[in-house]
Amino acid sequence: MAAKKLVVVESPTKARTIAGYLGDGYIVESSIGHVRDLPRNAADVPKAHKGKKWARLGVDVDNDFETLYIVPAEKKKQVKVLKDLLKGVDTLYLATDEDREGESIAWHLLEVLKPKVEVKRMVFHEITPAAINEALENPREVDRRLVDAQEARRILDRLFGYEVSPVLWKKVKPRLSAGRVQSPATRILVERERERMAFVAAGYWDLEGEFARADGQGGGFAATLIAIDDKRIASGKDFGANGEMKSDEVIRLDEAAARALASDLDNADFAIRSVERKPWRRKPNPPFRTSTLQQEAGRKLRFSAARTMRTAQRLYEQGYITYMRTDSIALSGAAIASARREITSRFGADYVPDKPRVWSKKVKNAQEAHEAIRPAGDKFRDPKEVAGQVADGDQSRLYELIWQRTLASEMQDASGESVQVRLGAAAGSKDTTFAASGRIIGFPGFLAVYDNQAPDEERPLPALVEGDALKALQVDVKGHETKPPARYTEASLVERLEELGIGRPSTYASIISTIQDRGYAWKKGAALVPSFTAFATVTLLEQHFPTLVDYRFTANMEDELDSIANGTEESVPWLRRFYFGNGVPGLAEMVNLNLEEIDARAVNSIPLGKDAAGREILARVGRYGPYVQRGEDTASIPDDIAPDELTIERATEFLEAPSNDRELGKDPATGLRVFVKAGRFGPYIQLGELDPDSKEKPKTASLFKTMTPERITFEQAQELLSLPRVVGIDPEDGEEITAQNGRYGPYLKKVGDSRSLETEEQIFSVTLAEAQEIFAQPKRRRGARPPLKELGPDPSTGKNMIVKEGRFGPYVTDGETNASLRTGDSPERIDVDRASELLAERRSKGPANPKAPPKKKAPAKKPAAKKPPAKKPPAKKPPAKRKAPAKKPAAKKAPAKTKESAEKASARSADSDS
Repeated sequence: MAAKKLVVVESPTKARTIAGYLGDGYIVESSIGHVRDLPRNAADVPKAHKGKKWARLGVDVDNDFETLYIVPAEKKKQVKVLKDLLKGVDTLYLATDEDREGESIAWHLLEVLKPKVEVKRMVFHEITPAAINEALENPREVDRRLVDAQEARRILDRLFGYEVSPVLWKKVKPRLSAGRVQSPATRILVERERERMAFVAAGYWDLEGEFARADGQGGGFAATLIAIDDKRIASGKDFGANGEMKSDEVIRLDEAAARALASDLDNADFAIRSVERKPWRRKPNPPFRTSTLQQEAGRKLRFSAARTMRTAQRLYEQGYITYMRTDSIALSGAAIASARREITSRFGADYVPDKPRVWSKKVKNAQEAHEAIRPAGDKFRDPKEVAGQVADGDQSRLYELIWQRTLASEMQDASGESVQVRLGAAAGSKDTTFAASGRIIGFPGFLAVYDNQAPDEERPLPALVEGDALKALQVDVKGHETKPPARYTEASLVERLEELGIGRPSTYASIISTIQDRGYAWKKGAALVPSFTAFATVTLLEQHFPTLVDYRFTANMEDELDSIANGTEESVPWLRRFYFGNGVPGLAEMVNLNLEEIDARAVNSIPLGKDAAGREILARVGRYGPYVQRGEDTASIPDDIAPDELTIERATEFLEAPSNDRELGKDPATGLRVFVKAGRFGPYIQLGELDPDSKEKPKTASLFKTMTPERITFEQAQELLSLPRVVGIDPEDGEEITAQNGRYGPYLKKVGDSRSLETEEQIFSVTLAEAQEIFAQPKRRRGARPPLKELGPDPSTGKNMIVKEGRFGPYVTDGETNASLRTGDSPERIDVDRASELLAERRSKGPANPKAPPKKKAPAKKPAAKKPPAKKPPAKKPPAKRKAPAKKPAAKKAPAKTKESAEKASARSADSDS
């Protein structure tokens, strides 16, 4: 019997799809992503390397950047599966993705599996029978140049994250991270917010009229005042960011002047002064590459970049689209032929150009020359067919978008005629000119299937000829205000990153997720709002590590990584220059030189200006969140306030708001003062004052929901501080019953049992007899709270979505998946698209508490085998076991290590840059 061949891919879904195309002679198995990585924390470091200073970093910078790769605990089982499968095959096919990361995974598999059979590297850009068979017939070797480029990127990201992130922990806030791409991306958001903060709005007025031909022929049309006495009227483009006019050559109307002009135009005789007709032609856009897919899915489907890439990954693995991580816009000859056949069949021969369109424009920092993203196969599947086969609405909607864009890219241009009309009338001694425009589509061309722009076809104009008399149906005065530059959305941030040449489109989704997860940005609608923490971080990096957030420097790194992939640059000298420097300080020197120079207070301060009394007001980033400060006065900044909304007036309002903190009296038992205070999680009572030099904190108690800080009495405060209240001893079992207030409301408690109370007031009134009755009743679940808001069906799944109040705040649910609302979201403002996005992100992370049965089974077997020996010395071992915990104070150091590793883990987000 002939030996089988083993094909290894990254994902189980991809493995199932490919297995369906191959015969019995092949075994297709997944590596489940990467099988090796740098150590995540000290616990990951092998014993042989424990004493080495560089082991935590995972990179020996003094020994040609030698790496310490380990197989993570969660991957060991799958590695064993692959090694066992290798024993029964004669050939190993490494079928990981054809980009740099896929090449790196293939190399790591070789290093871990150490196969003694023939090894072949097979690559394909779509998962179809034809593509898989062609890849099997034309294998190649692992490309070490691509591996070197990817490993250099991985090492650089580790060095950047692990060296710079600790500076942020010390000077800004714990658990922050820095990264080669995430830090410049955060800077882009902060710079735009700074522009918005400095922006001064300017007001201006104009007239908008509704007109019709005097003879009544044709419909009405709209026109806007553009000139008075041939001098142009000011519009938004005529004002600078400071609110001042850029030129004196235009007329700025205020409200009074605009209303006077409108009055003068009452019963004026309007006429057409000119009609200019021009032909227009518009070409389709090229097929999708990674970045343009993310941008269009964001604009048209309201998908986040991460949601787009997750959905595209599923479509690719199931064989519906070609590889989704690509910088190419080229289509294969077979794909072009398929598109042209489909266009002819659906729209007719007139919609197909005489010659196929050949798309070959290279984008900046283009990586491997994959094909564009398109429907897989030589015959594109109909979107309706795919919708009936895929698991959710996200996949069907994204497939349709890709299908439309691919067909449009091979269709005829759209063409038609644009019309520019000028009309006017005398207004007293002044002459006014109004303008109207329209566009007529003569031949829709590719617009019949896809339009990537916002609707720009103006309202159709009636047949108009120069000299035609018009009547004004109405002339309205319109006020306008200039707008600050728009915040970045995920789509526009992707566009900006690509424009600057920073990072790779395939990493943008993870970068955008990281800057939100780390608290650098939050969403307000579709906009990404930088946090005050982002301001502090960017300020620190700009002042003390300017090179690392310089856009050109970051883009040049991409060019240099390309050079490594092309073989014109070596990775070790390149890493040495970056880390140790070459005529300019390297990363290591920058970190050591700057640490002591950084004024933490200065970088965490954002000057807002001065109040009416000339006192400076600052926004600061503190341990417990952002706050405003004026002299000794401080006030917290609400979580949903964007930096550009924190004006001097708003900050003053926060500072001068009446404080609910007040002293209620002195506790007779302790002599300590009793305060009512306002906290981040609501008002509370505090016994005594906080001593910053003491580890002991004052006793506190939350107010009942029926209490307010303004009305609470000293007696009520004492009652709250006395909790929990002893109700009595249950005569049935001798256990003490207490009444207390908890996270989930009031309840009764005794050892091993508890029961909810209906109201908080019952805590002080419930008797022992009543408590016994309550415990005698079977335990009941709390009644479900009514939804805060009903949103309707999820576009992705069709399931009904509602917003509910939960233990840890409001969340959105579809009955199966729950997703907490984030900073910037509120139950009142959340819409269907945002709720669908939150649920999609939550589903992608898998179960909240995944079970790990293998870990539970393994310990169960070992004690069973060792039970007989354990029973032989019956009297001596129990005392020894009891003493052991008492002699292990060192065990209490574990939390410190855990904290340390948690902080180090925050630096790992820089790894997502690769």
